[in-house]
Amino acid sequence: MHIEATNITKSTTITHREKIERLTKSVRSVAVIDDSKLTLIIAALLAQGHVLLEDVPGIGKTLVAKALAKSIDGSFKRIQCAPDLLPSDITGGAIYNQRQQEFEFVPGPIFANVLLVDEINRASPRTQSSLLEAMAERQVTSDGVTRRLERPFFLMATQNPVEMAGTFPLPEAQLDRFLVAISLGYPTFEDEVSILEREEHSDPLDSVESVVSADEIIAIQEAVLAVSVTRALKEYIVQAAAATRTHGDVVLGMSPRGGAALQRCAQALALIQQRTFVTPDDLKTAALGVMPHRIIARDRRQETARGVVEQVLKSVKVPVE
Repeated sequence: MHIEATNITKSTTITHREKIERLTKSVRSVAVIDDSKLTLIIAALLAQGHVLLEDVPGIGKTLVAKALAKSIDGSFKRIQCAPDLLPSDITGGAIYNQRQQEFEFVPGPIFANVLLVDEINRASPRTQSSLLEAMAERQVTSDGVTRRLERPFFLMATQNPVEMAGTFPLPEAQLDRFLVAISLGYPTFEDEVSILEREEHSDPLDSVESVVSADEIIAIQEAVLAVSVTRALKEYIVQAAAATRTHGDVVLGMSPRGGAALQRCAQALALIQQRTFVTPDDLKTAALGVMPHRIIARDRRQETARGVVEQVLKSVKVPVE
C-alpha cells in the first residue's frame, strides 16, 4: 500500500534528519551506548515524552542525560533525590519578599528544558507525585496558581533496580507517565576500553557544545505529529494492548494511554528514518521501550513483563503492506 502524509514532506524529514544526526553524534561523542537504545531515548524526546533509565550505578545513565542536555541549546537542571526531598524543592514555592512586602513565586528546578531526576525511587511517594502534573500536562500548580512549563520539556529519570534499601518503588501511575523505560546494560569489552580512553585525560562532557536549538527541537516535535499511521496499524496497536490484558502471566495489562504512547513513539522513529509514515517495524521497535513498564506481571518482575511483550509481538498478526 502507498502512504503519503498530508502535512509533512520528504524534504522536511531530510532537514530534520540532519539535526537529529547532529544530536545523536554529539551524545555518542561522550557516552558509550547501544545505538538502538540511544535511538529510543531521542525518539522519546521528539515524541514529547519522558525516559526512565533503570540500571546499576556506574553504567552511564547520568552521563547520557547530561550529554543530551548539553547538546541542546536550552536550560538544564538536575534533582538528586533523597527521602527528605520535598515537593516544593522540585516545583518551587512562594517566598516572602521583605522589600516588596509580599510573597513571590520562586521557580524550582522543574522549570527547565531538560530535567534530570537522579535516583527517583529514593524520593518519597509524596515528592514523586509532584512530578506527575508536569510530566503529563507540562504545567505546575503551586499555591492555587498554574504555571506552564517552557517547551521543550524533557525529563530523564534514573533508578537503581538492585539496591532497594531506602527506596520507594514507583507506582503504576508514575511509571505510565514515562514514554520509554530502558536498561542500558553493561558495555562490551571494546566499549569499556573506549570508556577508559575517553576518561584518561579529561572529562568528555567538557567538549560537548549545543548542536540543536530548543526551537529546532520543538519544530521536529511538531513534525512527528504529522507522521501518518494507517487504520490497520492502529488496529494492530489495540490488538497488542488487548493481548497483554488477557495473558496468563499478567495481572494488569497495558492501558489505552499506553497504546497512544506506542503510536507516538513509532511516529518519532519513523521521522528519524526520514519517513512520513509508520511501519510495523517502527511499532515493534517502540514496543520494547514503551510496553514492558506498563505491564504488571504476576511475579512483579520486569523480565517477565518483557517476555510477555516479546510473546505478544510474535502472536499478534502484523498488517500486510
